[in-house]
Amino acid sequence: MNLKYDKQKLIDEYNNSLKDPEFKKLVARIKPDKEKVILFTSKLKETCKELHNCEKCKGLMECKNDVEGYVMYPDSDLNFAYLPCKYEKEFFKKKNSKITRDKELENAKMADIDLTDKNRLKAIKWIKDFYKNYDISKKMKGLYLHGSYGTGKTYLICALFNELKNLKVNSLYVYYPEILSKIKSDFDSMDQIMNSLKEMDVVLIDDIGAEKNTEWSRDEILGTVLEYRMRNYLPTFFTSNLTMKELEDHFRLSNYSDDEVKVRRIMERIRTLTDDIEMNSENRRDS
Repeated sequence: MNLKYDKQKLIDEYNNSLKDPEFKKLVARIKPDKEKVILFTSKLKETCKELHNCEKCKGLMECKNDVEGYVMYPDSDLNFAYLPCKYEKEFFKKKNSKITRDKELENAKMADIDLTDKNRLKAIKWIKDFYKNYDISKKMKGLYLHGSYGTGKTYLICALFNELKNLKVNSLYVYYPEILSKIKSDFDSMDQIMNSLKEMDVVLIDDIGAEKNTEWSRDEILGTVLEYRMRNYLPTFFTSNLTMKELEDHFRLSNYSDDEVKVRRIMERIRTLTDDIEMNSENRRDS
């Protein structure tokens, strides 16, 4: 083996790579040992390729790097590690936020509800009256609780559900956009999810109106669930940032008469199943 020839070959490859502005910029940024860097030309070129992929990327679903959401990046000693891209960081932040929020909702108690904001009192009174009067044999309405973002709508209803569990009431809380995505990605789970949504004693469909509206989600999923619960007098709860009128507009896919009939049918079921209360107050989620 000609070690002198091999070393010269590595030097030539490195010098050649320096003609690429991105490669040159990367080397200038990390300031590696000049003797050592020639051994890592190929890996540095791979980093440049991944950084280039990131420049044009619009989300994790489009990631072209070897490890989704990460870039293989060196330090000054040319130790390479996988560093998360901005989309991966955002995903991780949202995931942690969701875990924290889920724990908060899981532990929500009516005794911990803040009573100082008068804008929330009507909804709080409704929640307390429902708990006080709940009887599985009665025809009881649920609640369509709408208002601005972060006002504690979901927390109020989850606090009610947690108290109802002490009365052996079976409850289900679903974040509506997420449950639709789950059904789409795993159709084998559809029957189990649909049966739970239809048959639980009380159900909360959280953030309705935030989903991408389609005929399938509106008529096949939501319409089927609401029809069953309406016929069986099962209390159904909704939270939304939209008023009922705005939700009706959200459900509308066209101006054709058959579409209008389907929208009105959905809205009639929601109005039959719920009392409508607006709750606008300060944003508690970011405080």
